Amino acid sequence: MKPLVRVTGIVAPFNQSNIDTDAILPKQFLKSIRRTGFGPYLFDGLRYLDHGEPGQDCALRPRNSGFVLNQPRYRGASILLARDNFGCGSSREHAPWALEDFGFRVLIAPSFADIFYNNCFKNGLLPITLRTTEIDALFAETEAHDGYSLKIDLESQSVETPAGDWISFDIDPHKKQSLLEGLDDVTLVLRHGSEISQYEARRKVLEPWLFQNA
Repeated sequence: MKPLVRVTGIVAPFNQSNIDTDAILPKQFLKSIRRTGFGPYLFDGLRYLDHGEPGQDCALRPRNSGFVLNQPRYRGASILLARDNFGCGSSREHAPWALEDFGFRVLIAPSFADIFYNNCFKNGLLPITLRTTEIDALFAETEAHDGYSLKIDLESQSVETPAGDWISFDIDPHKKQSLLEGLDDVTLVLRHGSEISQYEARRKVLEPWLFQNA
């Protein structure tokens, strides 16, 4: 997992509440568990005018010109601005996979669904929760200025606007450190490899019958 310390990027405003994980990545794309290659199908039912299937060449598909991610001014966005309850619905981890594969590193919303929120941290995404008034102001600024960008500093837990204003955000210290170091759950466990080996060695001495067929 790539470490995340600071992100400076264009903001894409997704001005809808209760966006569920099936909207983020529809169910027909869940057949693969490779964790990569889902970016072209992100928000598939909203980005395209036809029904998407795995393996399609998305470059040839008709696009919904009114959808935010199809608008040239938001091309290359790495920060997604959203509304309440983003990521609700099923617990599919494919949703953050698709967001990360598309190029997003930071999500900003008033609230996130709990499981989706935790899945983001496990896959290198930073979900930031801000007050509704702060979100409203960011939407207004983003929509009023082409190329609107924000600076996100995870170490100082701050969002900096082009005007130089700072907005602070809260984050669990353990999740913060994992993102800063680029550590997922597996990597965190493997950091204790020597302790695990010592524990297994002690068990073989104290309870040898457990390992007779090992």
